[in-house]
Amino acid sequence: MTERAVGDDAMTSPEKASPGEHEAPPPKAALAPNDGKSLTVEVEGTRWARVPIQTELFARGDALTEKVAGYVVDTVKKAEASADFTGAFLEPWYVVVSEKIVAISQGRSYFTWEINPSRSARVLSRWVQRTPHGIGLGSPWTMELAIKEAGLPRILLAAGASIVGKAVGRRGWFYTVAGHRVNAIDGPTPYSAYPSNVSAKLPPKDPDRVAAEITAAVRAQLPDGPARTLAGAVVMDSNDLGRDVLGHHTDRAPLFFCELFRDNPFGQGRQQTPIAVCVRLPG
Repeated sequence: MTERAVGDDAMTSPEKASPGEHEAPPPKAALAPNDGKSLTVEVEGTRWARVPIQTELFARGDALTEKVAGYVVDTVKKAEASADFTGAFLEPWYVVVSEKIVAISQGRSYFTWEINPSRSARVLSRWVQRTPHGIGLGSPWTMELAIKEAGLPRILLAAGASIVGKAVGRRGWFYTVAGHRVNAIDGPTPYSAYPSNVSAKLPPKDPDRVAAEITAAVRAQLPDGPARTLAGAVVMDSNDLGRDVLGHHTDRAPLFFCELFRDNPFGQGRQQTPIAVCVRLPG
């Protein structure tokens, strides 16, 4: 990978995107779930609503916390005016943000044409199992990012550990050895919203700090009531296969949010809903 491809001044222009990548997401009512997803889920005997927020595209250099706060405050106002959410903001509630928009805003997402995969990346990526739910390191672009993040010796060691693990019926050894959150590196998939359909990305930097900053920014813009009961924000890596809390600033354990998002209410395609307001519901 060239230095220009991974530096802060890396090209971000979408001119090389192919036709159709800017098409609008499926329309969604403000307080409705994504198509095919449920608005509510029961966790620890309590019913919760996860309201996905449809947004504009995020770009490198965006003021992430302020942009997220604007969307959340608008959604809270609409929910408070709805009979379906009566009293919801009298109890602790949460904001969950997709790690993708954090990585994009931080400049840790790269168009595929910005990345020049090495021969090692091309060879190693061929041995990665691909699934319909995400490309992971199964592309030369994402493998190159993993090599750049963790170093080639460590990636080779992780690959060896994976071979041994499979031989003894154990999975996950690659990511355990590779470390550096390379499990959160992801690549282009045709069903994803632009720019994720033509990009590969690293995990966000300092996600706990980002979660704390989002909490503060949202609280600063809210009326007194919901501002007092806002109990924090989470940066979540979520797809139809699993969940991983990367950044956390709340009064609950990360495992709670993995369970709260067990059915991936963000959606897996072009929904363009990377933020969710999560409230406890009566009954």
